[in-house]
Amino acid sequence: QVQLVESGGGSVEPGGSLRLSCAARGTSNNVYCLAWFRQALGKEREGVAVIDTDGGIAYVDSVKGRFVISQDIAKETVSLQMNSLKPEDKAIYYCAAAHWPCSGLRVPVPHEYSYWGQGTQVTVSS
Repeated sequence: QVQLVESGGGSVEPGGSLRLSCAARGTSNNVYCLAWFRQALGKEREGVAVIDTDGGIAYVDSVKGRFVISQDIAKETVSLQMNSLKPEDKAIYYCAAAHWPCSGLRVPVPHEYSYWGQGTQVTVSS
């Protein structure tokens, strides 16, 4: 059984940092990709970053150089280190997992992901 639980959300000022974590139980031998998505108010859900079992990593252009995704397969966790946060990063962030043919070579898309966490709010404001 796959169960995803996010933590680490909160409020920060522009330029600040935040680290999100996801306990991805039941994924170590069951999924190929772990990803982070976000959804801002009034906007569609957007893929932020993905990492696959073969080490492939992809980011949406708007976060390249600022965000870093990492995973610990043995501990069944995936994290998203967010640096230099901007007001436009404000959103609910979701951890998600998918089976192959998802890929760490491309920005993740929601329809490829079967398992989702409950989401955690990230607010960036002065």
